[in-house]
Amino acid sequence: MELTTIWFLLVAVLFTGYFILEGFDFGVGMLLPVLGRDDRERRVLINTIGPVWDGNEVWLITAGGAMFAAFPEWYATLFSGFYLPLLLILLALIARGVAFEYRHKRPEASWKRRWDAAIVVGSLLPAILWGVAFANILRGVPLDADHEYVGGLLNLLNPYALLGGATTLALFLTHGAVFIALKTTGDIRERAGALAVRLGVGAAVLAVGFLAWTLSIRSSAAAVVLAVGAALALLGGLAAARVRREGWAFTGTAVAIGLAVATLFAALFPNVLPSTLDAAGTLTATNAASTPYTLKIMTWVAVIFTPVVLAYQGWTYWVFRKRIGVANIPQH
Repeated sequence: MELTTIWFLLVAVLFTGYFILEGFDFGVGMLLPVLGRDDRERRVLINTIGPVWDGNEVWLITAGGAMFAAFPEWYATLFSGFYLPLLLILLALIARGVAFEYRHKRPEASWKRRWDAAIVVGSLLPAILWGVAFANILRGVPLDADHEYVGGLLNLLNPYALLGGATTLALFLTHGAVFIALKTTGDIRERAGALAVRLGVGAAVLAVGFLAWTLSIRSSAAAVVLAVGAALALLGGLAAARVRREGWAFTGTAVAIGLAVATLFAALFPNVLPSTLDAAGTLTATNAASTPYTLKIMTWVAVIFTPVVLAYQGWTYWVFRKRIGVANIPQH
């Protein structure tokens, strides 16, 4: 297997891990005012992701770094052409991170409400915009022969991309509700489980429609298999959520999101950013890649350090695996 293919797969794995892990804490953030009826319940929700949310974002940083080093042409064209949505994602993530750190610094209810709003908005915007961005990557954008983006913002707000944004939003909300049910006790757990089933129905409809549209634009045998697997995993997760088997429900939604992202990458390959103007402008895994020597060095670095990072993050989830409830939150 060529190194360009290996690094395309590694970038796909990193983004898949990011959407699975960050997906549920985006969902928790968006559901903060829905499932958190008072300050103590909202603190329970925040504490379910408190030990892991910043570690989840490392997957995005690593994916961006891998894309920059392995496919610099892809990185440059993507981040210049998608500048505004990616900037909004960055600002939202910054506001969200600051909100987690500052919310508890003062006791006033108005202070906490403002930071809660920052958490909601900081979770909502990326949940939508990542779907819009990846839908446009797969559909293709206007690139000239020099691989420069020559479109405008309205090119990115096409119906297919907007459906992609609605799909990631619905999937992350469902994933977050299932995670809350998995990590909490008492009334919050019951309400989150019931909400997950209701949200999941809408997410399933949107996901099936989006994946079907995706396969009509670009397809491969692997993409079809992955898309079918994603649909079945989501249905299985919702069935488990309905009977309050939160562990299996979370596994189902996680696998569904992972296979859905894998479907996009499988349908995209060997392209990395198709051009809707001229085939000569299309970026592929070959013409967007770094030199073979650079890819070789990067491969050795990945082989050495990736298992260490995965082991550490897995250990973090194991340490903070227990459920929490209102009884664990002291009154102020």
